[in-house]
Amino acid sequence: MYELTVHADFAAAHRLREYEGACERLHGHNWKVDVVVGSERLNRLGLVMDFRDLKTALAEVLGRLDHEFLNEKPPFDTINPSTENIAKWVCEQLSARMPEGVAVRSVTAWETDRCGATYLP
Repeated sequence: MYELTVHADFAAAHRLREYEGACERLHGHNWKVDVVVGSERLNRLGLVMDFRDLKTALAEVLGRLDHEFLNEKPPFDTINPSTENIAKWVCEQLSARMPEGVAVRSVTAWETDRCGATYLP
């Protein structure tokens, strides 16, 4: 198995509905996102995929969240925009953009340098 890892970031505001504490109030984060994709084989160039293509796909996905109030963006208008749910959403959106034979293995969303959540499909 071969794996590639890329890092990206985005900034957005959110509030956690029904949370008892400060996170129920509107606040923002500069999220960092780590994505791992994998494949059992390399393409004709000896790559899982081009890093540039992976970074472009991730930028397109995160661009839908960047500088937004997440509670107003589907699906977070109906589910809490928790770090866990953000990691899962990024994984699902990115998976649809992967070339044949390449799968998203994990997405970790970091809301601070010390607190993150990983989604494994």
